[in-house]
Amino acid sequence: MMLPLAFLDGVDPWILAFSLITVAVTIWMGFRSAKTSKTASDFFVAGRSVSVGWNASAISGEYLSAASFMGVAGMVMSSGYDALWYPVCYACGYLFLLLFIAGPLRRFGAYTIPDFAEGRFDSPLFRKIAVCFVLFIGFFYTMPQMKGAGVTLAYIFPGLPYWAGVVLVGAVITLNVALGGMKGITLVQAVQYWIKMFAICVPIFVLAAVYGFYGTHVGANTAPGEAPAVAGLVEAGTGVSDPGYKIQRHPLPEKAPKDASWVSPFGPLTTKAVNAAAAALPAEERAAYLAEYQRPYSLLYTYSLIIALVCGTAGLPHILVRFYTNPDGAAAKRTTMWVMILIGVFYVFPPVFGVIGRNLMPELYAGLGAKGTDKVVLELPTLLSQQYGVLGSILSGITCAGAFAAFMSTFSGLLVSMTGALAHDVYGRILRPKSSAEERLRAFKFAAVLIGGVAIALGSFVEALEINFMVGQAFAIAAASYFPLLFMSVWWRGMTMKGAATGMLTGGLCALGAAALTNLATLALDKGPMGQVFAGFKGLNGFFAAHPLLRILCEQPAIWTVPLAIGLMVVVSRATAASVPGDIRMKMLVLHAPEQLGLKQEYIQEHQAGAGH
Repeated sequence: MMLPLAFLDGVDPWILAFSLITVAVTIWMGFRSAKTSKTASDFFVAGRSVSVGWNASAISGEYLSAASFMGVAGMVMSSGYDALWYPVCYACGYLFLLLFIAGPLRRFGAYTIPDFAEGRFDSPLFRKIAVCFVLFIGFFYTMPQMKGAGVTLAYIFPGLPYWAGVVLVGAVITLNVALGGMKGITLVQAVQYWIKMFAICVPIFVLAAVYGFYGTHVGANTAPGEAPAVAGLVEAGTGVSDPGYKIQRHPLPEKAPKDASWVSPFGPLTTKAVNAAAAALPAEERAAYLAEYQRPYSLLYTYSLIIALVCGTAGLPHILVRFYTNPDGAAAKRTTMWVMILIGVFYVFPPVFGVIGRNLMPELYAGLGAKGTDKVVLELPTLLSQQYGVLGSILSGITCAGAFAAFMSTFSGLLVSMTGALAHDVYGRILRPKSSAEERLRAFKFAAVLIGGVAIALGSFVEALEINFMVGQAFAIAAASYFPLLFMSVWWRGMTMKGAATGMLTGGLCALGAAALTNLATLALDKGPMGQVFAGFKGLNGFFAAHPLLRILCEQPAIWTVPLAIGLMVVVSRATAASVPGDIRMKMLVLHAPEQLGLKQEYIQEHQAGAGH
């Protein structure tokens, strides 16, 4: 009897109620939709029957992950204004997708990106290579979703260990996906977008009405000198804020960045490598070193981050597979346009949480892992409890519900994408090409449980890493592998299978290795059990401190891995020009000709017919 009482000690009933409702509705919709998921097409591409409105909401719900809902606010609070590149580029990436990839990809007609890779180059071998990157990108992307789950559950249940939240949420989502596949989660994700939109904007409106609007809080950080950093009333009329309005700002701890750095476009995020190198120098050399290297290194970091996020959006397999659920290419392009609008509106709100949180909850700077700035979205509404009682708990419950919707919807999409790769590409195309539809559906359900289990295990190790940072690395891997493959294959008829495979493998594996190195080095610094597990990599931190350029190129590898991948594709394709597919002209017509000409194909159906299905 003692364990349940200890487990529930300190739990806010309103927060618990809203969170349970979100989970219950998600499971109910999953069971309900599962009744209509009967065929392979339903499980892999939702029967290609999803309307533009539903698909745009579902893609937005899937894309707006824990990084968007919690991570953007946490990173703005911890790193300042240079972290705003994340939400800006998350949204801008869809413009690139709209212009160059969405329509042609849907017109080709497939279930997965490996389907496209095999169909474009007539190479079953290339399918095997492409499948690997579905899993690489997917697992890198699931880790921050699991971090969001662990943080949220640890916040709701103060006595619950981080890993328990990861296991609980991971198990619920794995069940949903195993039951209904793509068709089962489409309705869930569409509804979850609107839950997230409501959960992120309503608390902001209330908080701003009580504690001052965005300009007021920015003004507190741009006041002259160090005056804002002391406790007490701060005149907010010093900047872009409302004249005469005053806010109560708490003292900033030692770990918090200074105001001048926090509001700088080259702040703690983009300058951390060069600052770490400068800290090891004698005091008399430090200023000269920073004057010479800080700006160029910051620009390098920023440009690489932009490339990773914009190009990575066009290379995320769990997003790209969504376009196969549209009826045609024109609908895919309209869907992309609406996605840009929906996520653009959403991204207005998370940075405001970070700005207000810096002034009103600076104690989060001292927190680590599940207790750090990543939970500012969950914690900030509780300030209202002091003045308005239960209102703070209700609003915090709403943000917790939004957090659940965020990581549940994205993890669902990732799980479908990776499970589809195993069940459709590995099992149905490589291991058992003559398997029946029933056998593939059974393989889908087994694969969902397997992938879900691996994702839960990986998520249990990343408590010390920032959510947004991990997502940025997943984007970098996608930008160096799938983006060059899709962009070059869709627009250059001279691409060969050897060129595409060489570029994708080299660029993708280099980005994967670089991202893994920086994560292992960061985990080695953790003061908890993770620091002991990864203690062997602690020496990397000293190496990176002495070589800031190498640290930036490993932490943000897109600036060199994307050109490397594209360059290798061109060079190797030129050298193997004789192996360009013989029917390349027809394939390019299928990719680019308007649907009215009747050239659109459903590649997978033809492939199945040819295989004797």
